[in-house]
Amino acid sequence: MTDSPSPREGTRATGASPTLSAGAGTTMALLVVLFGSFMDLLDATIVTVAAPAIAQDLGAGAAQIQWTIAAYTLALGAGLITGGRLGDQYGRKRLFLIGLAGFVLTSALCALAVDPGMLIGMRAGQGLTAGIMVPQVFGIIRASFAPGERAKAFGAYGAVQGLASVAGPLLGGLLVDINLFDLGWRTIFWINVPVSILALIIGGKVLPESRSASIARLDLPGALLAATGILLLLLPIIQTETWGWTWAGYALLTAGTIVLAIFLAYERRLTGRGNEPVFDPALLKIRAFAVGLSASALFFGGIGSYFLTLSIYLQNGTGRTAWETGLVILPYALGSIITSGLGVALAAKAGRTLLIAGSLTIAASQLVLWAIVKDGDDPGYWLLALALFIGGLGLGLAAPILVNVVLSGVPGRNAGAAGGVLSTVNQIGGAAGIAVLGTIFFTSVTGSATGAPVLPGYSHALSIVLIASAALYLITALVMLALPKAAVEHAE
Repeated sequence: MTDSPSPREGTRATGASPTLSAGAGTTMALLVVLFGSFMDLLDATIVTVAAPAIAQDLGAGAAQIQWTIAAYTLALGAGLITGGRLGDQYGRKRLFLIGLAGFVLTSALCALAVDPGMLIGMRAGQGLTAGIMVPQVFGIIRASFAPGERAKAFGAYGAVQGLASVAGPLLGGLLVDINLFDLGWRTIFWINVPVSILALIIGGKVLPESRSASIARLDLPGALLAATGILLLLLPIIQTETWGWTWAGYALLTAGTIVLAIFLAYERRLTGRGNEPVFDPALLKIRAFAVGLSASALFFGGIGSYFLTLSIYLQNGTGRTAWETGLVILPYALGSIITSGLGVALAAKAGRTLLIAGSLTIAASQLVLWAIVKDGDDPGYWLLALALFIGGLGLGLAAPILVNVVLSGVPGRNAGAAGGVLSTVNQIGGAAGIAVLGTIFFTSVTGSATGAPVLPGYSHALSIVLIASAALYLITALVMLALPKAAVEHAE
């Protein structure tokens, strides 16, 4: 799940290609970078609908299915800031094409996976390559398009995000059900290969090169410490059903906490030397940003787990096909498209109000869905569609503007660094949500993701997740009361 572009300071176009003017070259360059953004969000969502088919074919357990989705978002979050810095230093076009090439390779390896471990590893590889590719989209648009064309380019970016949110569940369901060349779920990864190769060829010809005017040294030790600490915290949570809570699980949690403490100490030391860290701890002294990190992690923490558990409920519980599951999820995407334009238009006047309204609407939608599924019966399509449509309306109000509202409380000189950290936290929040709420679901239902308990067992498990998730969004709305009132864009 990719976020709104964050402000970056001190960028300029370099090389033979200055800012682009309107024309065929502009259109092709924009299409290529938007394709990269589209593929990122598509691959973050398409696997959710295919999860039951993957579990059945590879014999994956509940924890392995959670890791298949969480590995992508966690690796993406770990790579975003470093990927942006690499583009600033070595050229955004070059890093975009390198990331896209890596995405092609890891997609093919995902499709060739022979066991859950290989698939999880290659999904992490996909996330890392996306973490190299995605930050360049914003940088290329900002550095390469004239100011008059830039607003239109970012408008197209928003439209592509909406399209990807619709396409993910539908395309995933369709590809699994039609079973092209008897490949089943593997086609959701194979489809990336030919279209990405075409984008590579076109991008090599039409994308302009740009770099940052000021080059900051990469903080690779900081990035590795942060990723290691987060992984140690998530590992025992996701593995709860398999491992249970033993001394080893508590030891991993303790180790993760210690590593993150070392990370913060290292970053403070790096800042004191005048270097630029992955995360400047001084940002936490900015109240709006500290609150914003919490609000953002909570908000995005409920989305990935919601669709994973709902997809398994619909397919393993009610017996719907992957395509039918995609059609059930479609109203959520349509609802978000309807309200996203309203949210962006009113963010400068009522950003905080929209965020709170969006979070409360999502909570309400989950309570409506809880009322529909709690009795253990198979709900009809329109009842499910109603609950999901309401949730989509809430997502559209809040998700597109959350980053900009949070950054409104950050001084302009810190906005670029804060935006990168915030985007990373969004991905980490999504992975943590899959870990916690996914574990609640799998430990509440009889059997694993590959088992076949009766519908009431799945209904009971989903009902628990919905109550927990609704409470999560109510807490999120309360936290958002401390955010800035409106989104104010900082000057570049």
